[in-house]
Amino acid sequence: MNVAASSDYVVPALLIGLAGLEGAAFLLFAHDKAAAREHRRRVPERSLLWAAVWGGIGAWLACQMLRHKTRKEPFRTLLAAAVLVHLLAVGAGVWWMSG
Repeated sequence: MNVAASSDYVVPALLIGLAGLEGAAFLLFAHDKAAAREHRRRVPERSLLWAAVWGGIGAWLACQMLRHKTRKEPFRTLLAAAVLVHLLAVGAGVWWMSG
């Protein structure tokens, strides 16, 4: 297999990986919301924020769709910062791969 053919698999693999991270972040926030409703042990906020760094869109979607942690400060501000870091990293990766 030549180099050009093997690089054809890089972008789809990265997109699948990114989708997996987004989904995992969404599921972690959903799990925390369910735990809050049922008065069970919660996911630490630090873990939720790290999940947002790796899967920012999934974390943000979970907060909006599940109405979870949308008013709690400073978590809301820290979440916005984590999502911004995620988007900048994804944007930088796209820019780097296109050039």
